[in-house]
Amino acid sequence: MADKLTPERRSWNMSRIRGKNTKPELLVRRLLHSKGYRYRLHGTARGGKLPGSPDLVFASRHKVIFVNGCFWHFHDCRVGQHAPKANAKFWETKRTRTRNRDAEQLRQLETSGWKVLTVWECELKDPRTLEEHLDAFLKNAEQPSA
Repeated sequence: MADKLTPERRSWNMSRIRGKNTKPELLVRRLLHSKGYRYRLHGTARGGKLPGSPDLVFASRHKVIFVNGCFWHFHDCRVGQHAPKANAKFWETKRTRTRNRDAEQLRQLETSGWKVLTVWECELKDPRTLEEHLDAFLKNAEQPSA
């Protein structure tokens, strides 16, 4: 099926997609702040930038959280597995590059001693489970990365 939007309109729509301060990120930030957690934003810790610019940095705990959109980061949920039919080769290349970059940044963070949690956009649908998951990650000294 062809794209229903003109190339100009599609370009305008895509230009409005943000990388920082997204609605899912703001929801996670609000939840953690209300529980008393304090953090730095967008990968800054101890005067430097961390690989991948994590959305939330808990420097004293040596932990970071990424809030990822399922489609953009190739999550294994229904939304993340949807492959656009229009310009399919472009999207496959773009999303594969994003997946590989994410894996490399995760490896760099873990090698430097950081614990990493990825919160997926689809996980925000169940706030209670999300809150428990975040609490477990931030309280436990030995939390596995996700």
